[in-house]
Amino acid sequence: MTGGLKDGETDEEFLHSPFIRKQGNIYKPNNKDMDNDSVNEKTMEDVHTKEIDLVNRDPKHINDDVVKVDFEDVIAEPAGTYSFDGVWKASFTTFTVTKYWCYRLLTALVGIPLALIWGIFFAILSFLHIWAVVPCVKSYLIEIHCVSRVYSICVHTFCDPLFEAMGKCFSSIRIRLTKEV
Repeated sequence: MTGGLKDGETDEEFLHSPFIRKQGNIYKPNNKDMDNDSVNEKTMEDVHTKEIDLVNRDPKHINDDVVKVDFEDVIAEPAGTYSFDGVWKASFTTFTVTKYWCYRLLTALVGIPLALIWGIFFAILSFLHIWAVVPCVKSYLIEIHCVSRVYSICVHTFCDPLFEAMGKCFSSIRIRLTKEV
C-alpha cells in the first residue's frame, strides 16, 4: 500500500491504489521525520486538478485525420494558371487568419456550453453503465445460467434417447446412385 515498485511490477498496478496527496499519505502527514524515511511512495494525482498540456492538446491523436485542413488542401492553382503573387499571398493570409480566429471565436462562444453538455452526457452514460447496464447484464447471466442447466437436462432426458433411436433406425439405410446414359 505504501511501498515502491517491486521487481516485475509496473505503474499500471498502482492505478487502483489509495489516493495519496502531494503533502503525504493521509496516514503519514508530511513532516521532517517522514522526509528521512526511505519508503518511496507512489503518488497519484487527482484527475480534477491535474495539469493540462497547453502545447499538445490531442495527446491520444483522436483528431489527426479530421481537422488537418490547410490552405494547400483547399485551394490550389495548377501549373500555367497562376494568379498574381500578391493575390496568392493575401488569399493564404486571409484563409489562415479567418480559419484561426473563427475557430477561436466559436470555441469561446460555444466551447464551454458544449463542454458542460458533454460532461453531463458522459456523467449520465457512466452512471447508467455502472449502476444499470453492468448489474442487469450480470443478473441476466446468472439467471440464464440456471435456465440453460434446466434446458440442458431436458434435452439430455427427452431428446437424446429419441435421436439415438432414430439414428439406429436410419443407420441401416443405404443409398446407391446410378447414372443412366
